[in-house]
Amino acid sequence: MTHTPLTIIAWILRIAAAIIMLQTLYFKFTAAPESVYIFSTLGLEPWGRIGIGSLELLASILLIIPKTTSLGALLAVGVMAGALFAHLTKLGIVVQNDGGQLFILALIVFVTSAVLLLIFRKQLISYIPFINR
Repeated sequence: MTHTPLTIIAWILRIAAAIIMLQTLYFKFTAAPESVYIFSTLGLEPWGRIGIGSLELLASILLIIPKTTSLGALLAVGVMAGALFAHLTKLGIVVQNDGGQLFILALIVFVTSAVLLLIFRKQLISYIPFINR
């Protein structure tokens, strides 16, 4: 594999998105009060917290594996779209005086994953069997 600027940028985006999602898993999987508050407010506690955390773990793994980056990016975009929607409709941008940190992190993962989807769009299309190539 060559180290073209696009390859380097893609790895930076992959790692950034994966690290952010993996870092939040501790709070989701240990039932930290902030996570319990968020998912209780959304009416999704505890299964939503555990389920969303599991999806974020899966997305992080898929992002880092080169052959599945597009699938991880697609999953991350979907999960983060849900998080952003929840912030904008029920939670607010600032949750429990966090200064909007969770909203900003979700936005960063959404944007980095959307860019990865653009970069790896051909890979994603290869997973759709009924598309003629």
